[in-house]
Amino acid sequence: MEDEAGPVPLLECFRALPLAQQQRLLHRHGEAVMVAGLSGEGSLRNNQRPPDGDWTIWVILAGRGFGKTHAGAEWVHALAAAAPRRIALVAPTLDVARSVMVEGESGLLSRVPAGLALTWQPHAKRLLWSNGSEARLYSGGEPDALRGGQFDIAWGDEFAHWARGEDMVMNLRMATRLGASPRILLTTTPLPLGWLKALITEPNVVLTRGSTRDNAANLPRGFVARLERRFAGTATGRQELAGEIVEDLEGALWTRALIERARGDVPAALVRVVVGVDPPAAGGTCGIVVAALSADGHAHVLEDASVTGQRPEQWARAVVTAADRWQADRVVAEVNQGGTMVTAMLKSVDAALPVLPVRASRGKVARAEPVAALYGEGRVIHAGVFPALEDQLCGLLADGRYAGPGASPDRADACVWALTALLLGDRLAMPGIRHF
Repeated sequence: MEDEAGPVPLLECFRALPLAQQQRLLHRHGEAVMVAGLSGEGSLRNNQRPPDGDWTIWVILAGRGFGKTHAGAEWVHALAAAAPRRIALVAPTLDVARSVMVEGESGLLSRVPAGLALTWQPHAKRLLWSNGSEARLYSGGEPDALRGGQFDIAWGDEFAHWARGEDMVMNLRMATRLGASPRILLTTTPLPLGWLKALITEPNVVLTRGSTRDNAANLPRGFVARLERRFAGTATGRQELAGEIVEDLEGALWTRALIERARGDVPAALVRVVVGVDPPAAGGTCGIVVAALSADGHAHVLEDASVTGQRPEQWARAVVTAADRWQADRVVAEVNQGGTMVTAMLKSVDAALPVLPVRASRGKVARAEPVAALYGEGRVIHAGVFPALEDQLCGLLADGRYAGPGASPDRADACVWALTALLLGDRLAMPGIRHF
């Protein structure tokens, strides 16, 4: 179809049709085909397009960088352009909804279809399409904000990471009830949450899985390979790159959700810094974990500086380097395996290094139990993400076995020694507060 100015976009043609004819086309060709055609976007892969069939919720569980935001923005635009609709956009926080779903590189503002205009009202947390469609932003931590709302469609991004995810999804389902075929798209990098696993088994829910590698052509060269080298074989890699739901081990002292709740930032003021060391046996991994006590009495895991396959003088230097980097007050080193050699090796690198040798009288799991309890009380914070360490923590079982990666939980043991010294052991007088 053409006018005097040239070809008319397909979207314009569709919008000019009577509503009944629009609905017949959608029914005849299926939503997936119509979304692809109306959006005019050829870069969507098949696993980014909405599935065929009579579904009410479409869930995308995929690794980071898969293109979940791209898929969500195109889906919303195509349906918003087809007819005036009321839309809910939900993210972990309102700031994330704005910065990712709306203003992000793959967000709604960057993908406005030809022939439509989109008005963004940040103060009102509202998007207005020129055909009358309207979207409002919501936080995944405020399910009551949806009460009274009614929507034709909804898009929830990173829904596994919403502070009140289960309640929010329930209220979103109740509120998405306008029109003949209300639908919800939920996109996320997964977590092993019971309600999420139950959701994807429901008969009216369709599931799309994907990995970071699926989108390698649109990511920086070597990006995927670098991440896979760093995280291959870890639970973090399976979850964050492959998009798998990594289950917790039955009887584990630590769970993924417990560690996720412990995430935080490095505090500005630290009152005591300790480096925990679990020396290697026969050239294995030397566990080196830095932790600190903040002025409010919380312990913060600052760094996993562990090294593998190093000679004694090399891992000893790695310990000293970590202690210097964080201006540590004490190095707590287990001496069960190496005895006085461990202290002597550390002192040979730095004679002034404040080393406290500790000898384990109980097994690793028995020592870890009271530290795991501190996590449950909210007294320990991970100032960052430490995949290898966290995999080992989640492999320590209450029955005394270790079922995590590697032959020994060396990193976890070093972490336990450091946190025990900070929160459970007798401590010397604390130095004054230091600012970084």
